[in-house]
Amino acid sequence: MILAAAQTKPIRRDIDSNLLEHYRLVKLAAANGAQLIVFPELSITGYEREDAADLAFSANDSRLDYLKKLATENKIIIIAGAPIRIESSLFLGEFCIAPNDSVSIYTKQFLHTGEEIYYQPSFDYNTILEIENERISCAICADIDNPKHAENASKNNSSTYVASIFFSPNGIPQAHQSLQNYASEYQMNVLMANFGGDSYGSPSGGRSAFWNNKGELIAQMKDSGSGLLLVEKHSSDWTSKILND
Repeated sequence: MILAAAQTKPIRRDIDSNLLEHYRLVKLAAANGAQLIVFPELSITGYEREDAADLAFSANDSRLDYLKKLATENKIIIIAGAPIRIESSLFLGEFCIAPNDSVSIYTKQFLHTGEEIYYQPSFDYNTILEIENERISCAICADIDNPKHAENASKNNSSTYVASIFFSPNGIPQAHQSLQNYASEYQMNVLMANFGGDSYGSPSGGRSAFWNNKGELIAQMKDSGSGLLLVEKHSSDWTSKILND
């Protein structure tokens, strides 16, 4: 099994340009054998609050069509984030695009202070993905600050925990510590994707990373810049490769 974390530098509110970067990195991940690629929080729009309603995607948004095509052609699961409107509610969510032309949705369960003004939290959209014998749970940013989130992933028999985040340089050490603790406590592999450039007018901390189910750090990216972190499972061991721009 090969997994990829995409570290990106979003262009604020520029959906078209951000999607082009998604296409490029999906193709690069697929060329390196990846079966799943995860992008940072709100990766398609960049992190937004006040403009989220104007930037929102629908559950069956046609702007996802080419990502669906790439997923099917390359047999890769794509996890990409956006504000998602479902009926009258706006969620901070992500699309889990499978190779069989299906799209499921994960929504952030534990919002960061201030996000509740613009977004609704929800436990109703809690996609569990499967690759080979692995069960994969999703998390978005502040989800990882609540220990119950990882505990619930473990109770769902997840063997891999995939986090899409936007953490600052000051916040990323604590994010790493929390994720390493979850990996060790719940015997889950943990893959995390963070921005490597500014979003929402604020710097990001980069350092997208992967820990095995013993809590050992296998690899991490630099604190800035874009690229891919690829990890490959060999029996119970993992190897890694980083592709920087």
